[in-house]
Amino acid sequence: MENGGTGTLWVRQVLLLFVLPAMSQVGSEPGRFLVAEEMHSGSFVGNLAKDLGLEVGELSARGARVVSNDNKQCLQLDTNTGDLLLSEMLDREELCGSAEPCVLYFQVLMKNPMQFLQIELEVSDINDHSPEFLEKEMLLEIPENSPAGTVFLLESAKDLDVGVNAVKSYTISPNSHFHIKMRVNPDNRKYPELVLDKALDYEEQPELSFILTAVDGGSPPRSGTALVRVVVVDTNDNTPEFEQTFYEVNIPENSVLGSLVVTVSAWDLDSGINGEISYTFSHASEDIRKTFEINQNSGEVSLKASLDFEAIDSYSVIIQATDGGGLFGKSTVRIQVMDVNDNAPEIAVSSITSPIPENWPETVVMVFSIRDKDSGENGRMVCFIPEDLPFLLKSSVENYYTLETESPLDRESRAEYNLTITVTDLGTPRLKTEHSITVLVADVNDNAPAFTQTSYTLLVQENNSPALHIGSVSATDRDSGTNAQVTYSLLPPQDPHLPLASLVSINADNGHLFALRSLDYEALQAFEFRVGATDRGSPALSSEALVRVVVVDDNDNSPFVLYPLQNGSAPCTELVPRAAEAGYLVTKVVAVDGDSGQNAWLSFQLLKATEPGLFGVWAHNGEVRTARPLSERDAAKHRLVVLVKDNGEPPLSATVTLHVLLVDGFSQPYLPLPEAAPDQAQADSLTVYLVIALASVSSLFLFSVLLFVVVRLCRRNRAASGGRCSGHFPGHLVDVSGTGTLSQSYQYEICLTGGSRTNEFKFLKPIIPKLPPQCPGKETEENPTFPSSFEFNIQ
Repeated sequence: MENGGTGTLWVRQVLLLFVLPAMSQVGSEPGRFLVAEEMHSGSFVGNLAKDLGLEVGELSARGARVVSNDNKQCLQLDTNTGDLLLSEMLDREELCGSAEPCVLYFQVLMKNPMQFLQIELEVSDINDHSPEFLEKEMLLEIPENSPAGTVFLLESAKDLDVGVNAVKSYTISPNSHFHIKMRVNPDNRKYPELVLDKALDYEEQPELSFILTAVDGGSPPRSGTALVRVVVVDTNDNTPEFEQTFYEVNIPENSVLGSLVVTVSAWDLDSGINGEISYTFSHASEDIRKTFEINQNSGEVSLKASLDFEAIDSYSVIIQATDGGGLFGKSTVRIQVMDVNDNAPEIAVSSITSPIPENWPETVVMVFSIRDKDSGENGRMVCFIPEDLPFLLKSSVENYYTLETESPLDRESRAEYNLTITVTDLGTPRLKTEHSITVLVADVNDNAPAFTQTSYTLLVQENNSPALHIGSVSATDRDSGTNAQVTYSLLPPQDPHLPLASLVSINADNGHLFALRSLDYEALQAFEFRVGATDRGSPALSSEALVRVVVVDDNDNSPFVLYPLQNGSAPCTELVPRAAEAGYLVTKVVAVDGDSGQNAWLSFQLLKATEPGLFGVWAHNGEVRTARPLSERDAAKHRLVVLVKDNGEPPLSATVTLHVLLVDGFSQPYLPLPEAAPDQAQADSLTVYLVIALASVSSLFLFSVLLFVVVRLCRRNRAASGGRCSGHFPGHLVDVSGTGTLSQSYQYEICLTGGSRTNEFKFLKPIIPKLPPQCPGKETEENPTFPSSFEFNIQ
């Protein structure tokens, strides 16, 4: 029989190992799982995805994880398979004590989108504790006149297991006087009562004993034993009686130790020792014995340990009054613990995101939960944040909140927020908890570089040295980091003929501009280009500014004499009649200066003369006039040296030599030789007239051909240099007055050869002549003939 019992026990243990894992996968409803206590860490609890009707990949994609209110991570979630696994061994008695069922609450937090799912884990009890009597030996004193059927209370056994695994029955060893009867107290605990079957006889047997066995309902069952000693006493036929069979008391949880809870009172009609009553707790749990104590003589129940409404909100205490003869009565005291606001709210952070990129729409910054262990108004909570910040609190599942941005943030306005979350309860006095976080705003490249000026004007003196620093541009970017690092560059010029790459360069790091070559005001007075500033963000942003470079003129060009030409050929002789009065216009020196401004202001001065005082030069227009009337005594030939000087600093100058021939009249082409005979002179005169006529026609033809060639070359140069001649002169026109040897006023257009640093004269083309108005009644002054301006030497 013993071997058979052992085998049966072994089979039951093996079956239990297979049944419990199977039970852990069974849930009565979605989101609820059942697991047996003391299963090893990593044991399979259930498949969350299958139980909640979710795809396995959805848990991983949405970053699902399991959180709990008390931050105890008993479960772990395998997001790849959806399996829930135990992260630690669970002890139902430690987690829930005697409470049944033992249910733990968890939440499944999923993002994108944010979702909370409630799951419950029921921890089922296994029969891992044996019934145990607090007193291994019980002593009962029973009067001998106790009638059959009298009931005697026995101490119950304590079993930490619950349900079917709790104490199921009590038995006693065989005897002829007693049997056991089961009772259930107000806490639903079973306790044994000893029933007298046969009257006791003190004289026959003053004392007897037997074994009391408590058996639980587990499989296999567990048991515990205690020795019961019955002492038969003499007759005591009255039992103590309480004034009340039921007491109900309310006591605040913050009551001080030693406070009086209740006073119970009982009386006994017997006298002497049989009427002396003592009070004790009966069937008191360990929590009751640890928290309260009773005065055996007065029946006063006082507080022994601090109360905690959040742990135990009520106690049910059985008080037994026993007289000196062993008879007793009992009464039940219901102690209700009253909650006081002694717990501040708690904040549990589940996740936090920082920094937050700027310009993003509503973004979840933090997910957290709040709780208050108090109840009623003491447990109701209000959560809030400062109103002057761009954040919102949104309530989700019970007591879960999300902190979100109210609108896109701007790092350039504010890069950091110090945020305090305040949770307060509604108790009296109110308790609050604050949680501070710092939210950083990450920069996004949303600001293009901005130049300090929309346009820049730089002045550069011509003839500068290459690589000269001519100025700088500057741009700033309100972003930070690489998004604020600015790079400068030259943008393609709008004028395709402007050789920008050979004129200037820019330092990409600091925006300094440099002239790559020496600039010539006479070739290029000003030019414009655009500068770009680009940051290093992604994508990069840029802006541009206009830069105008103005070349400042330097006095680097000497005056250039246009008339008379100084080309090394036969000098041009000016003819002056001897009858000329003072102020007669002999000729006009025409000169230009390639510079501008005061550097091009010309003044004329007679430097040398064959006969000083005979001729004079007007300083401002270069007109050479007679200073006094001519006489027969004046020499026929005169040589004048005229100085042309500009107004630059230092001034530059040029000289021109004039040859003046005094004649009796313009009909005489030149002075006759003294030794010529009269006849020969007449013949020579006719020959001269023919030669002059032929030379005039030939000169006119050659002048027309040269003019045509020059015009064609100038047009070609204009096409190559942007449609204008190189070199700039004020007005581009030279005015030649029509007095003296030039019969009318002419304007001449001057064009210099391009690319010449000496401004070599290219052509002088007459423009529309200025004809003097014809006044009625007056004769027009006779102008000298054109051929008279040429000098011929006849041998």
